[in-house]
Amino acid sequence: MDNNNIDFKDLWKKQAVNKPNIEDLLARLKQFKKASLRSLWRTNILLAATSAFIIFIWYRYQPEFISTKIGIILAILAMVMYVGVYNRVLSTFKNIDSTQTNQEYLQQLILIRKKQQYMQSKVLSWYFVLLMAEICLYMYEYASRMTVFYALITYGITLLWIAFNWFYIRPKQIAKQQDKINGLIEKFEAINHQLEE
Repeated sequence: MDNNNIDFKDLWKKQAVNKPNIEDLLARLKQFKKASLRSLWRTNILLAATSAFIIFIWYRYQPEFISTKIGIILAILAMVMYVGVYNRVLSTFKNIDSTQTNQEYLQQLILIRKKQQYMQSKVLSWYFVLLMAEICLYMYEYASRMTVFYALITYGITLLWIAFNWFYIRPKQIAKQQDKINGLIEKFEAINHQLEE
């Protein structure tokens, strides 16, 4: 009796392979789709309410400086631009339904990832630039009534808050979104690879 002869091929074939569960993956995709569409609605409502509030302030307080009016217009323009592009990006989710093949799911997710990357790089950058210009222009009328010291403190705190959002909050949100979609793409790629074998 020779116990030293071990058939490694046989052991390899018998080992449990951790295959992705397609039902679980489709449930995760459905959850991702619902969360993204909820986020779209929240963003639309929040930016519409913010725009309405800004217009109300303009109407109610009648700013005197042209810089304040330009700032308000830039703020509304930034929000309209952001919501318009964001709606187009997430409208791709409506094309995902339960009758699609794994390959079609994968293609839709890759398309969504490309659109999200465009949104996160170009659109979000322009949004922040317009918003920063708007805030600086809008505040000028009120800062001009302050002493130089308080005007500098006001602008400093505001610009620090914008920098905090740009350098800390924005990258965390982008990474979180990318992790979610990349995880789904990897799982669909694994399933497609297994089906091809």
